[in-house]
Amino acid sequence: MPSRPLLIFLVTEDWYFWSHRLPSARAARDAGFEVAVATRVTAHGDRIAAEGFRLLPLAWKRGSLNPLAALRDVAAIAGLYRRERPRIVHHVAVKPAVLGALAARLAGVPRVVTTLAGLGLSMSGTGARAALARLVLKGSLALLGRRGVLVVQNADDLARLRGGPLAPRDMRLVRGSGVDLERFRPLPEPDGPLTVAQVSRMLTLKGVPELVAAVRLARGRGADVRLLLAGEPDPESPAAIPETELRRWTEEPGIEWLGRVEDVPRLWARAHVAVLASRGGEGVPKSLLEAAACGRALLATDVPGTREVARDGVNALLVPPGDVEAMAAALQRLAEDAALRRRLGAASRGVVDPAFGEAEVGGRMAALYRELSSG
Repeated sequence: MPSRPLLIFLVTEDWYFWSHRLPSARAARDAGFEVAVATRVTAHGDRIAAEGFRLLPLAWKRGSLNPLAALRDVAAIAGLYRRERPRIVHHVAVKPAVLGALAARLAGVPRVVTTLAGLGLSMSGTGARAALARLVLKGSLALLGRRGVLVVQNADDLARLRGGPLAPRDMRLVRGSGVDLERFRPLPEPDGPLTVAQVSRMLTLKGVPELVAAVRLARGRGADVRLLLAGEPDPESPAAIPETELRRWTEEPGIEWLGRVEDVPRLWARAHVAVLASRGGEGVPKSLLEAAACGRALLATDVPGTREVARDGVNALLVPPGDVEAMAAALQRLAEDAALRRRLGAASRGVVDPAFGEAEVGGRMAALYRELSSG
């Protein structure tokens, strides 16, 4: 029998592959591809291997900006591609996109898919630095020529990257990474005062300090609001919030930092509202998708990516990023108007089901892989 075409995912961290690329990888496997994952292996190697995916360990680090290290990474990835001879490689996020594009060009990989799950604040802004960062990214992708396909998760990113001589030739919009609609099902509202929860890495760019300040302000005005923060600081990020500060916040009334939470549906059973106070740079936030699947009202900042799932007045309230006063006012409104909260929550499931489900997203990616493989 002929061998199956090989598809390699290039991702910086194994945990990120597990949390965001699993639906696409499973769909590819079920469509007849051999799937391998090239990544730094720390915590999820056994789970990835148990899915039938081959692990190709890399020694790189997500946060490293050392140019010499980047050149070594390009050489290592190019060598891996020459050895494995994949039909398609799928680069996920900015660093794999830039370094992987160079490696794929050196190794002569036939087809390359690049997914950008948000541009991040460094690329999504309007200043000179953001424009330069986008130029570097576009230049890397332009190296791929007709072999490359760029997948973005929201219409704003599609517009930012389209146009100009270095624009990728082929761009596709696939919203989100796929939410498990069986695991995340509608839940009844909990009893008690308004409880809101943010599930994210504990980073300043996720707006966590502003959210804490808004909860303080709302409580100071008499609103009985409780905040649950679920996530870890991510010490490799320059935007990480020190654990000492997170623990200080927990000592305040109405604020609780939970750290990493594995059973996310159980968290949404405790909360009335899902919040994401992001400053920007999102793809389509998975935490909001999962909360919406559980029938939760959403409170989010009005930035690209969040608007795809948090629809103002339909299933969500949107506020400007960084606006503590507006966030506090929205918290007060949700605390005082249970009927509004329930109306928004009732609409949430319909926003994500089926458009953002694993079957839909995985099916669209598998169709793309088949198209590229046959072409």
